[in-house]
Amino acid sequence: MTDTAPPIYVVDDDASVREAVESLVRSAGYRAETFASAQEFLASPRPSVPSCLVLDVELPGISGLDLQHELAKSDAQIPIIFLTGHGDIPMTVRAIQAGALEFLTKPIDDEDLLNAIRHGIASYHARQRPRPNLALDSVEQDELHLGDEVRTAAVFEGIVGQSSALQEVLQLVQMVAASDSTVLLLGETGTGKELIARAIHDRSQRKARAFVKLNCAAIPSGLLESELFGHERGAFTGAISQKIGRVELADQGSLFLDEVGDIPLELQPKLLRVLQEREFERLGSTRTKKVDVRVIAATHRNLEQMIQEGQFRSDLYYRLNVFPISIPPLRERPEDIPLLVRHFVQQFAQRMGKTIDAISTETMEALTRYPWPGNIRELQNVIERSVVVYKKGNLSIKKSWLLARGPFHAESGTQPRFKRSPMEDREIIGAALAEARGRVSGPTGAAAKLGIPPSTLESKIRSMNINKYRYKDF
Repeated sequence: MTDTAPPIYVVDDDASVREAVESLVRSAGYRAETFASAQEFLASPRPSVPSCLVLDVELPGISGLDLQHELAKSDAQIPIIFLTGHGDIPMTVRAIQAGALEFLTKPIDDEDLLNAIRHGIASYHARQRPRPNLALDSVEQDELHLGDEVRTAAVFEGIVGQSSALQEVLQLVQMVAASDSTVLLLGETGTGKELIARAIHDRSQRKARAFVKLNCAAIPSGLLESELFGHERGAFTGAISQKIGRVELADQGSLFLDEVGDIPLELQPKLLRVLQEREFERLGSTRTKKVDVRVIAATHRNLEQMIQEGQFRSDLYYRLNVFPISIPPLRERPEDIPLLVRHFVQQFAQRMGKTIDAISTETMEALTRYPWPGNIRELQNVIERSVVVYKKGNLSIKKSWLLARGPFHAESGTQPRFKRSPMEDREIIGAALAEARGRVSGPTGAAAKLGIPPSTLESKIRSMNINKYRYKDF
C-alpha cells in the first residue's frame, strides 16, 4: 500500500457490499477496515481518525445519519461518503448540509465511488497541510514562486480553488449530478458557471452523451428559436436547408442554457414545454418530436425580479429552479485568488513558450485586494495580458489594468471604485473591440475581455455611437 493516510472505514450491514467496497479500495492501493453496524464502529479501538468513511444510510440500530451526527458532536472531521439503496433528495440535502462529502445510490458505480474516496483522501491531506499565508504580508518574502503544481478542487477538473465557499458549491454538484433534476446556476458574470455545468454533466449518468451549450444572450432574438428547436427547409426566408436545433442535438445528454434570463418572452412557453412535456416542434413543422434531455440553466439576472416586472414567466422559473446552486463571486473567496493566479500564469506561459518562476508579493497583494467585479474572467484577462508583456524577472501588473475596469460593473452589485469620463470609457471599449477584432460575444470577445455581459457592452456601444465594425480589420 502506497498511501500514507489512515485507512478507509466501511460501515454497512450488507456483507456483500462490505466485501465489494473493501476489494475495490484495496485494488486502488488504499487500506480498508469494515464494520457491520454503527455500534461496532463506535465500540472498536481505532488508532487514528480515518481518512474517509464509507457509510450506509439505513443501518440497524444507529442509522448512518445518526452516526454522522454523533461524529459531528465529537468534532471528528471525517469526510463521509453515504451509500443508499434509493435516491432520496431531502435526505441527501440533510446529509450534505450536515457535512457529508458525497451521496451515492446503490448499485454503486466503482469509478464514482473511487472518485469520491480520492476526494475524501485529498480533504484529509489538505487538513494536514499548514495553511499558506494568503494575506502575503510577510516583509521577508518579496516574491512568490509559481513552480508548484496548482491544486484543483478535489476531483473537479479545471475548477481551481479550496475555499469553503467553493467547496459548498462542489458538494451540491456531487449531490445533484447523479439525478436527472433540472439545475439552475445563479451567479455574476465570469464566476465559472459553464465549468460547474460541465462538472454536473461529467458526473451524471449522461456523461457518455452530448453536452450541448447555448449562450442565449449571444444569439439575436430572431434566430434563437431556430437555434433552440431547429427549422425545416423553407420555414422562413433564408432557410435553404433543414437545421437540427440544440434541444434535439442534446437528446439523451445535457443542454446547458447560459444566460437563460435573456430568452424572449414569446419563446419561454416553448422551453417550458420541453421541460414539462419533453417535446417540441421544429420551426416550420407540425410534427411533434419527443426528446430526453437534462437542462442545466444559468443566469446572472434576478429572475424573481424579472417575474415581477413581467419579463420572465413564473411557471418557467419554477421548472428551472428545481435545484438552484448559487456560485459565489470571486470577492467572496479571496483565498482562491493566489491559486487562480498560479493556474493562469502557468497556463498562459506554457501557451506562449515563456518561463515565469515568480510573482512579486506586491503584485499578489494587489490582485488579492482588488474586488474583481468581472470575477474569474476578469482575473484571467489581466493575467493573460501580464504574461503577454512579460520579459524577465518577477511577473507584475500595471495598476491601471485594474483601475480601467471600474465604470463597467454597476450590475454586478459592486459599486464602481473609480469614475471616468465618457471619453475614457469610449477609449477603453475601443481598445477591447480592437483586441477582439470587433467581436462582442464569445470567450475572446470584447465583453469577455472587459468582464461584462455582451448585452451590457452592446448597450454601451449603442449609447456611445461606437461603430464596432470598423475594428474588424485591426
